[in-house]
Amino acid sequence: MQLVVARIGRAHGIKGEVTVEVRTDEPELRLAPGAVLATDPAGVGPLTIETGRVHSGRLLLRFEGVRDRTGAEALRNTLLIAEIDPEALPEDDDEYYDHQLIDLDVVTEDGTEVGRITEISHLPSQDLFIVERPDGSEVMIPFVEEIVTEIDLEEQKAVIAPPPGLIDDRAEIASSRDES
Repeated sequence: MQLVVARIGRAHGIKGEVTVEVRTDEPELRLAPGAVLATDPAGVGPLTIETGRVHSGRLLLRFEGVRDRTGAEALRNTLLIAEIDPEALPEDDDEYYDHQLIDLDVVTEDGTEVGRITEISHLPSQDLFIVERPDGSEVMIPFVEEIVTEIDLEEQKAVIAPPPGLIDDRAEIASSRDES
């Protein structure tokens, strides 16, 4: 099974290094020197990581055969894809691979059906479940512990405690005008 682990950003310096947007909770495993990664677009790869280092809080990688800024800049926006065992689980019990979450049923704590996870959107601040509702509409649910209270892989469900307005139109609006 293939897993997107990073997206290549801009070139850094003149020796072929690139910044990467990490998309894995295990960068030390997936983005280590010697790792061979498939790419999207496929014609760019596979790429073998030669070196990696952290600079000013950003991960910088250099790939075998890429020795200058021009070569590094040509890789910009390329997705790096690792091959993983579909049965493998992340080391931390509270971490999940996207493929484990796709197609889980989403229900509220009282058992009300919300829909089915069709996609995971990875944003800088948090991840979102894209949930297809039974009527075909979609709702986005932040994957934060205050809202997603349980992931049960055996039962194939995600239990949520949505705040008012997240999955329905009954939002509570507080306004100073309501007091008068």
